[in-house]
Amino acid sequence: MNNHYSASRRIDPTQGPRLGDGTENNGDRVEIGPTALAFQEWREAGLALPDLTKMRAARHAALTEAIIARGYGGLLMFDPLNIRYATDTTNMQIWNTHNPFRAALLCADGYMVLWDYKNAPFLADFNPLVREIRSGADMFYFARGDRIEPAADAFAAEVADLLAAHAPGHKKIGIDKIQPAGLDAIRNAGLAYRDGEEVTERTRAIKTEHELRAMRCAIHSCERSMAAMETFARSEIPNGGVTEDDVWAVLHAENIKRGGEWIETRLLTSGCRTNPWFQECGPRIISENEIIAFDTDLIGPYGICADLSRTWWISDDRAPVHMRESFAEAVEHIRYNIACLRPGRHMEDVTRSLHVLQGRYQALKYSSPMHGVGMCDEWPLIAYPDRLVEGAFDARLEPGLTLCIEALVGEVGGDHMVKLEDQGVVSSVGFEKMSSYPLDQRFL
Repeated sequence: MNNHYSASRRIDPTQGPRLGDGTENNGDRVEIGPTALAFQEWREAGLALPDLTKMRAARHAALTEAIIARGYGGLLMFDPLNIRYATDTTNMQIWNTHNPFRAALLCADGYMVLWDYKNAPFLADFNPLVREIRSGADMFYFARGDRIEPAADAFAAEVADLLAAHAPGHKKIGIDKIQPAGLDAIRNAGLAYRDGEEVTERTRAIKTEHELRAMRCAIHSCERSMAAMETFARSEIPNGGVTEDDVWAVLHAENIKRGGEWIETRLLTSGCRTNPWFQECGPRIISENEIIAFDTDLIGPYGICADLSRTWWISDDRAPVHMRESFAEAVEHIRYNIACLRPGRHMEDVTRSLHVLQGRYQALKYSSPMHGVGMCDEWPLIAYPDRLVEGAFDARLEPGLTLCIEALVGEVGGDHMVKLEDQGVVSSVGFEKMSSYPLDQRFL
């Protein structure tokens, strides 16, 4: 026996007390994160890992600066992804989206308080930027029944006291999402509501060096998961009995194996069910000589979104000619639109310069050709010219802005849709594509 018990508790046995991202190499820790499999694959790929201490500090500083720039006393967050951005903590994320029991307040002086589930006050212990843990932000009917208003009043009083202590004289507070009773109570406490979602979306949009490192890692893990899904599809579908759900389940499992967190949609369909798009995957059995299209919408390691789409032809032969034509149009759409991206360019100018799909593909084109991405789909949404709302996205592209570039190509009443999507970042000179999953050569 020459293995100390502490080594067997390590997340990555090949590393010392600290992992490459600066976190504790201890599988018994409260903090979640990537698995040994993810670290091994990133090491083999030569990826630089994020320093999570630096990433958290940069996010905290950016939000604090945004609060001060707008003259607010603080920023009150209920959206679980905004809370994750500010505190890097998680707690039942999906459940929390429809049962908003958590909240975080960042004051103008940088003081940050997290309201968490009353039985889980320990989940943020790893992050010293969270200065206090409280409970009592649950102002929804399931939790409070017919006594929501007193709970809301008590919560609002705490918020007002915190602002008085850490932003004296300031009454304006940014709030992203709040229950109606909570908003009434905030106003009754003498505070003035401002749009906090504008603060968080604009701040989250520009990624720091360590956020970009985390995104590259998340994309790599997503693409390894996609590869496992493709291997399963190509090897098992010819044997018969494989459903869309069976294929989709592989992506979920492989994401979790690497420390990923969840998938936001069910956008995988096959054969005729690819048209129209936005049907959800189900029990349809996939056959050979059929098309599969999907959109990952995947929240991977570090809570970072990898939003990629591919379309596969399940056969050793080439896809039919009409499908190859659609595929070629989708490839050109993305290539052309990526070439439109460079720092300093106005977002509405990008819209007006986009690639124009052939007329037969116009009716079913995607909802937008590109959008921001970070912890999920984020600001901005770059529209097609015929869907442009002037002034809605009055901003310019900046280095560090991460975007997904999309194409959806098919005809009304057709037997297929081709869905492609890649992810990257605006650089100092143009756009760097961060995703690299190969296109199916059967379409080319």
